[in-house]
Amino acid sequence: MVRRTAPFARSTRSHVTTEPGAPRVRLRILISLLIGTVTGLLCWMLLVRFQKSAGDFNWAIWAARDLLAHRNPYDREMQLYPLTSAIFGLPFVWMRPEIAGGVFYGLSSALMAFGLSRDGYHRLLVFLAYPYWAGLIAVQWTPLMLASVFFPFLLPANLAKPQIGLPVLLTHGRKRGLLLCAAVLVLTFVVMPRWPWFWPRWFTEYRRFIPLLILPGPLLALAALRYREKDARFLLLMALFPQRWAYDALCLWLIPRTRREIIFTAGLSWVVAIWRWNHSPHIVEIGRWIVLFIYLPMLVLVLLHERSEVPKEPTSTST
Repeated sequence: MVRRTAPFARSTRSHVTTEPGAPRVRLRILISLLIGTVTGLLCWMLLVRFQKSAGDFNWAIWAARDLLAHRNPYDREMQLYPLTSAIFGLPFVWMRPEIAGGVFYGLSSALMAFGLSRDGYHRLLVFLAYPYWAGLIAVQWTPLMLASVFFPFLLPANLAKPQIGLPVLLTHGRKRGLLLCAAVLVLTFVVMPRWPWFWPRWFTEYRRFIPLLILPGPLLALAALRYREKDARFLLLMALFPQRWAYDALCLWLIPRTRREIIFTAGLSWVVAIWRWNHSPHIVEIGRWIVLFIYLPMLVLVLLHERSEVPKEPTSTST
């Protein structure tokens, strides 16, 4: 007898992986802690060396401190983050900025490693991608946002950087995580009811590009040919939102499935880094190179992947 499944049943599985064997949890934890410790220390050292305070995470810490001091966070020049980021900054307000940045990025990296390794250790090759290292130097949110795909309790992190977080929430959000997101949003309105009115104050200062609108970005619309596939919808949504630099594209590494695909896309991403080291480009040039060497390779994978009918691993662990 052939067992039938509901045609519109929601999948509770993650990306297909062709690598055999399920890694043991204890070893995964050990490897994740090692990755988090090493990258956290490296992040701290770079922040101290280049005197960058807590990097981009400064804005979350400053917003949290402003709230504790009963000040409007949006009176601070260039505060572009929504108030949700302040909630994540609260545990770090008592630390020195460089230590806070290193701890935040190290914890984010450990959680990202633990989530990725569930489908096989080959997934840890994502750490070779240039966007991860660009994020380390700037202390970005994207490793934590990528980790949230595997752990629903982390989904509210996507509210801290919604131009990247919304594609994640719309394609990988799960009920428990979305409920937590709603609770975090309600909390921000309790703390500061009018913050959405103040938030856009500095939007015009945000240097950005939209991948779909920068040549050859319109080619990304071809992902619509696979609109039934989550990866295709995710790629399209990412291409529609404004971005600033390569670190914003890290979550695209949810798309590669095999060791070969991860190495292929990670290797191409370093072309952007090599080019950037030798140029001081305009934001449009930055967008074009990111589209060429990060987005279009992901489009190729989306179009070449077979339709997802193979049994897959659960998307989240029990929390």
